[in-house]
Amino acid sequence: MIKIGVIADDFTGATDIASFLVENGLPTVQINGVPTGKMPEAIDALVISLKTRSCPVVEATQQSLAALSWLQQQGCKQIYFKYCSTFDSTAKGNIGPVTDALMDALDTPFTVFSPALPVNGRTVYQGYLFVMNQLLAESGMRHHPVNPMTDSYLPRLVEAQSTGRCGVVSAHVFEQGVDAVRQELARLQQEGYRYAVLDALTEHHLEIQGEALRDAPLVTGGSGLAIGLARQWAQENGNQAREAGHPLAGRGVVLSGSCSQMTNRQVAHYRQIAPAVKLMWHAASQPKLWPLMHTNWQSGFWARKVYLLHWFLPPPALTHWQQFNSNTVHKKPVRQ
Repeated sequence: MIKIGVIADDFTGATDIASFLVENGLPTVQINGVPTGKMPEAIDALVISLKTRSCPVVEATQQSLAALSWLQQQGCKQIYFKYCSTFDSTAKGNIGPVTDALMDALDTPFTVFSPALPVNGRTVYQGYLFVMNQLLAESGMRHHPVNPMTDSYLPRLVEAQSTGRCGVVSAHVFEQGVDAVRQELARLQQEGYRYAVLDALTEHHLEIQGEALRDAPLVTGGSGLAIGLARQWAQENGNQAREAGHPLAGRGVVLSGSCSQMTNRQVAHYRQIAPAVKLMWHAASQPKLWPLMHTNWQSGFWARKVYLLHWFLPPPALTHWQQFNSNTVHKKPVRQ
């Protein structure tokens, strides 16, 4: 039986959580879009990659429910709604509505929000989300062109886009162990809370989350919670899972489509140690220039095994490009 079925709101997030599941002992298959047919039996986790982070809420809930239905048909024991560790959802966002839709479909009255990923500098303390040592609303995410994060207090963000009250399970409770966490979750539910934001400052806190939530029908979070859950569910040697996830021999391409401050720093580092090509952002919406873009990188690709294709735009230029692209190509506004 498949242990965890993940519904991810974008491709990169799906890839991220799939890697954590494999690394921590669960053979995993990642799928783009809601699939048809059945999956092989020799896997423990399924990750469905959607594109629902910034689409209209009706689309997001419909696609997520379709993914849920398919995962249930595969016999998944636990459903995991995965979103970004920086939450990426304003008061008009999709995280709350999708969570509510999944809760209703699963007939579960209570669930958790756990975006923390300490290894990447995303921590939650007293319900406040930090990026490195900055509050979320004081980090680069406050300038996000689609989902500007201007509030760091997660319970307030959750309640603004959902249908119930949201409490907090503090780091102090996690320091007392898994029994204390279970008791606090039970108390919040008994007092009428529909959701709980989970603090996490360390990987040990994520392990406690996984132990406390192993039997929960639905959890929501970033990739960090998957570390704790995978370690609870894993029954085979972790090395076997990692080997199953290794790519086949041959050439590959790394595609980087984000222009966030962190991604720009990662791209700059990669360019110092490996071949990379910066795509011409102004050519993306001009088909006549596509052959030139193709020629620019193809000439050097075959001599190397891994090549990085990336954008690189500072915030003002990125905003200009997105406005231009929205007006001239998509012909529809982007939802926050």
